[in-house]
Amino acid sequence: MIQGISHITFIVKDLEKTAKLLTYVLDAQEIYSSGEKTFSPSHEKFFLIAGIWIAIIEGESLPEETYNHVAFKIEEKDIDKYLARIKSLALTIIEPRSRITGEGQSLYFYDYDNHLFELHTGTLEERLQAYQLLVYPEELVGYRNGQ
Repeated sequence: MIQGISHITFIVKDLEKTAKLLTYVLDAQEIYSSGEKTFSPSHEKFFLIAGIWIAIIEGESLPEETYNHVAFKIEEKDIDKYLARIKSLALTIIEPRSRITGEGQSLYFYDYDNHLFELHTGTLEERLQAYQLLVYPEELVGYRNGQ
């Protein structure tokens, strides 16, 4: 039985540059660096971001940008703080997709190796409720009133 996510690994060209991005932009805590001794295919570093184990391993960058991404939850009040951090590292920011009321806001940016990250203010429950209101608004009236 699946118990949850163990870790997420990104292959990056420059471990130190990506480590700075993770610690500065995403508030990651570095917990391991392989140095010259490697147990994986290449040099690696481990981080914790909000309790999630993130690994970066030295290797070739992705050949192109895609919409595959990892999204981290942030508070809406912190959007400007994170946007300033992203801009200060001259990372590529992309416009968020159009949104409907109630599904939260997002900041999307690419790292140095074409990995897309999202910082998102909403939750799954909020998004599903927003979608449900558009598809079946009459059915949610009783739900929202506790019936």
